[in-house]
Amino acid sequence: MNAKLEWRDRFNTGVDFIDKDHKKLFSIMKRLLNMSKEEENRQWICNEGIKYFKNHVEEHFTREEEYMQSISYEGYTMHKRLHDTFKNMTLPELENELVQTNCSLDSVRHFLGVCIGWMTAHTLTEDCEIVGKTIGRRKSKWTNLPPEEVINAIEHSITGALNKMFRLDTRVVSDQYGGEDFGTSLYYRLSYSTDKGQKRDVILIYEEEFLINTVGQLLQIRFNKIDDLIINAARYISIQFMATVIADFPTIGLVEMEKESLLTYDQFINIFDMQTPEYSLLFNTGEGYFGFCLLTTDASVDELDITITSKTATSKIKNYLDKVQSPKKSQILVVDDSDVVTHAMKMLLGSDYDVVLANSATAAFKCIGRSKPDMILLDYDMPVCDGRQTLEMIRSDEEMADIPVVFLTGKADKESVNNVKALKPAGYLLKTMKNEDIKMVIDGLFETINNAPEI
Repeated sequence: MNAKLEWRDRFNTGVDFIDKDHKKLFSIMKRLLNMSKEEENRQWICNEGIKYFKNHVEEHFTREEEYMQSISYEGYTMHKRLHDTFKNMTLPELENELVQTNCSLDSVRHFLGVCIGWMTAHTLTEDCEIVGKTIGRRKSKWTNLPPEEVINAIEHSITGALNKMFRLDTRVVSDQYGGEDFGTSLYYRLSYSTDKGQKRDVILIYEEEFLINTVGQLLQIRFNKIDDLIINAARYISIQFMATVIADFPTIGLVEMEKESLLTYDQFINIFDMQTPEYSLLFNTGEGYFGFCLLTTDASVDELDITITSKTATSKIKNYLDKVQSPKKSQILVVDDSDVVTHAMKMLLGSDYDVVLANSATAAFKCIGRSKPDMILLDYDMPVCDGRQTLEMIRSDEEMADIPVVFLTGKADKESVNNVKALKPAGYLLKTMKNEDIKMVIDGLFETINNAPEI
C-alpha cells in the first residue's frame, strides 16, 4: 500500500468546509498508514487512532448531509444511504476484524486500505456531484440502486445460502462494494440468461482464506493456497450456491447459466469499471470475505476472461493459475478513448507485458492508484482531459512523477510534439507506425530502464 497518501487541491469541490473535512480525513489516514509500519504504534492505532478517524468521518457526514438539505440536493437520499452503509456496516466489520486478529499488521492495513479506497472514490464521485462538479471525474455508480427492501431481500438470500452450505454466521460489510482489493482472491464469473431475454453476469469473489477454511474443511484437506482442486470444488459449490439464491429470490430473474469463467483482479476491475452493477455486495463470513456482483453482460469484455467448458476445464484452470501465480511481468497502462487502439495494444504487447487498459484520464488514475505501472502509453487526443493535461497531472504528483510516459498518437505535427517536451515524455510514437516497430521501441525503452544504474 502506498505510504505517501495526499489529498490534491485539484480534487476540491469548491465548498470550503467539505474540502477542509476531506483534507483532514486524508491527513488522519496518512498518519495512521505511516504509523502502521511500526509495531509499537499498532495498538494505539486500534485503540485511539481509528476512534479519532471515525469521529471525524461521522462529523463530516453530518455537516455534509445538513449542507445537502440546505440546498435541496436531489441526490440527498441516495448520498445519505452511502454514508450510513459505510458508517453502520463497513466500519464496524473492519473493526471486528481488528479485534479478532489482535490488531495484526495485515488487519490494520486492510482497515486503512478499504477506508482510503472508499473515501477517495466517494469524494471524487458522489461528493463532487453535490455541486455538479463531475468534469474529468467518473460519475457515481450508485445513482440507481434498487430500493433498500430489495437489497435487504437479496442480502438475506445470500447469507441464508452461505449458512446452509457452510454453517457460517455471515454479516454484510457493504451493499455498495466498489471493487476494492481485499487480498488474494478467486474471481469466478457466471453468465446467465434472464426471464426477460437479457444477459446477466454474476461475479463471485472468494477471498483465499475463505476458500481454504470452507472448501478445505468440506474436503478435509488442508490447503496452503488456491490450486486446481480448490477451484474445481469452488466452481460446483458456486453453481449450487446460485441455485439456492435464485430459488429463494426469484425476482432476480436469472433463468439459465450459459457460461462460466475465471478472472484476474485486473480483469474483474475492467468489467466493473465498464458497467454499473445492479447489486454489488460484500460480506464477512467469519472465515474470510465474500463478494457478490450482478451486472449486465457486455459482449466486449468476453475476451478478458478464461472461459471454462467441460472439455477444457483442466487446461483452462492450469492456464489461469499460471497467469495469476507466475512472476509478474512489467506492467504497461494503455490510455486511449478508442477501444480499437487499446485492444490492439493488448494483442501486440500482452505476451511479454501485463497490459492494463483505461479509456480516460480518470480511469487511468484509478488504475495507477491500484497498481503503479512500469510504463504508460498515452493518447494525445482524448475528450475532457487530453494527453497533455493527463501528463501534467502525472508529473505534478510525487508518487506518479517518475513513471515513463510514451505518447502513442495520431498527432504528428511539430506544435503538438513541442507542446509536451517540457513534461519530458519517454517517447513519442505514431499510431501509423508498424506494430513491430512500436513493439521494438517499447522493448528498447524497457531494456534501457532495466539496465539503468541505481541512484
